Amino acid sequence: MPRKTKLDESKSKRRGSTVRTPRVRPKVDFTIDAVDFKNVTLLRQYVTENGRILPRKYTGLPAAYQRRLSSAIKRARQMLLMK
Repeated sequence: MPRKTKLDESKSKRRGSTVRTPRVRPKVDFTIDAVDFKNVTLLRQYVTENGRILPRKYTGLPAAYQRRLSSAIKRARQMLLMK
């Protein structure tokens, strides 16, 4: 007869079992024309504290908006409007 294993204890001690809090998703309440490198207040909503651009997975933006957003953020960085 096979030996009984303790499955319940091994599952609870797995690595990375902590639950992460989801990031707050900004609401899309603007048009594609509002995405401009001079609109720094809007662009800062889509950048982390470290300066990374948030991916579509977190922003929930359509692909065209996300492409325009990333190019506007990069342009604002070059103009030294944001870091």
